[in-house]
Amino acid sequence: MTSRAVQWNTRAKLALPATAFVLAVGLRLAGLRLHSFSLPVEIILSVAVVALVFTTVFAVVAHAETIAHRVGEPYGTLVLTLAVTAIEASVIVSVMMHGENNNPTLARESVFSTVMIVSCGIVGICLTLGGWRHRHQDIKRQGTNAFLGVLIALAVLTLVLPNFTLDSTAYGNFTPLQLTFVGTISLLLYASFVFAQMTRHRDDFIEDHPHARHSEGEAHHGSMVLSILLLLLGLVGIVLLTEMVAAGIEEALHEYEIIQTDAIVGAFIATLVLLPEAMSAIKAARGNELQRSLNIALGSACATIGLTIPVVGAASLILGNDLTLGLGAGDTVLLLLALSISTVSFSTGRTTVLTGLVHLVVFFAFLFLIAFP
Repeated sequence: MTSRAVQWNTRAKLALPATAFVLAVGLRLAGLRLHSFSLPVEIILSVAVVALVFTTVFAVVAHAETIAHRVGEPYGTLVLTLAVTAIEASVIVSVMMHGENNNPTLARESVFSTVMIVSCGIVGICLTLGGWRHRHQDIKRQGTNAFLGVLIALAVLTLVLPNFTLDSTAYGNFTPLQLTFVGTISLLLYASFVFAQMTRHRDDFIEDHPHARHSEGEAHHGSMVLSILLLLLGLVGIVLLTEMVAAGIEEALHEYEIIQTDAIVGAFIATLVLLPEAMSAIKAARGNELQRSLNIALGSACATIGLTIPVVGAASLILGNDLTLGLGAGDTVLLLLALSISTVSFSTGRTTVLTGLVHLVVFFAFLFLIAFP
């Protein structure tokens, strides 16, 4: 990379997070929304905002990489996961409260989309690219199985169980007591998992041998404090701008009477919010750090349920709004299929291109059924 390219890259890493944050906060304080403009202007602004969000993602990933390599594993992989998930929960709550219907199923669709995008989309891409480049890759079965155990428990308790409880207000809904219980145990289970990952069983989530990333000459210089600050500014900017675009998409879909409104908006929110983690996970897989890649990907799915459901549930109880968490029959089948395939894929401790393609097939089915339910 030439010195001019390096300088441009450094300036972009500094400018993009701050630009996204200032623009998002400025628009919020001014009370401007995309639907306030005419349709052509709204489309142009939406495309511009999405482009800014997408480019900011690369800057955020760079700062996350700097922090991750400074603090070491597995702490580094938790930095981006916890930051993104915490802000994702606030976006879901904010968009849920937008409009007259309060979007009781948006949290369900966002969480379900996150699990499917992570377990089938991101993991599928990582395994396919990593397997293509390195023929096969090894993983730590102890750590990966721990991720899957937590993910399966959280997903079934929050997204499947609501359809089968007897003492509920409506199909797919928990009673206030049930919601409080499930939210509490989800938070406690995720907290226990993070504690185990960072202390008692730390070695289960760390690569056994050094890989090419550190020998390829990648430098992770820069101020730790500055990287943390720009990471947070970039994430806040990404999420606020995503919320603005998502609200506009939701209103447009309602206007055209699209029946899959919440599913589309939920998938959109999950996709944009997961971009930093997706880029970081794919980069790690290509660098033959598959365990770190899976730590990022599966960790984001666990954190989404373990943190988002308690936050959304608490907001629902405090504000007195309905919250529907139970998935429909088709989505339940897809969820159980994705979890089953993940269990089989990582049971041998070695992955190939074929392993990744199986995950991608299920991901494409998920996308197809959003468009053609």
